[in-house]
Amino acid sequence: MKLLFKQRFFSWLCSYDIYDESGNTVYSVEGQLSWGHCLKIFDAAGNEIGTVKERIQLFSFVPKFDIFIGNELVGTISKQFTFFKPVFDIDYNGWHVEGDYFEWDYDILDSRGEKIAAVSKELFNWTDTYVIDVTYPRDALCALMLVLAIDAEKCSRN
Repeated sequence: MKLLFKQRFFSWLCSYDIYDESGNTVYSVEGQLSWGHCLKIFDAAGNEIGTVKERIQLFSFVPKFDIFIGNELVGTISKQFTFFKPVFDIDYNGWHVEGDYFEWDYDILDSRGEKIAAVSKELFNWTDTYVIDVTYPRDALCALMLVLAIDAEKCSRN
């Protein structure tokens, strides 16, 4: 299952639309005013189904994001302090991320090393655009929330 993840062009807060291969809206993401990033995920019918929320910590240089499905905390994603290739510590479904230095292309892998999703950034677009190729449709929402956390962390750095 492929998802096209596109940031909306004219938006003051982080807002995204996520489409399937046929161009149908599968999810929408709305940024909320808060201290740190707070992204609410909605299904095609407009029901809130998840949240990616940055955890604000004093005296910490690495961002952390809590992942919620409904109101239940299901995991945390934090960037590790490294000098070269970005590394994320993921306490979330037993998954980990392997990717390139520029963070344009990366794979989401499970604890056995099997691919959950491949993520690639499309260049030469007006806004951030990613293709998320999910192996199993049941993992689409969780993969999307992981991509949102990584994109929010990159946004914080820039």
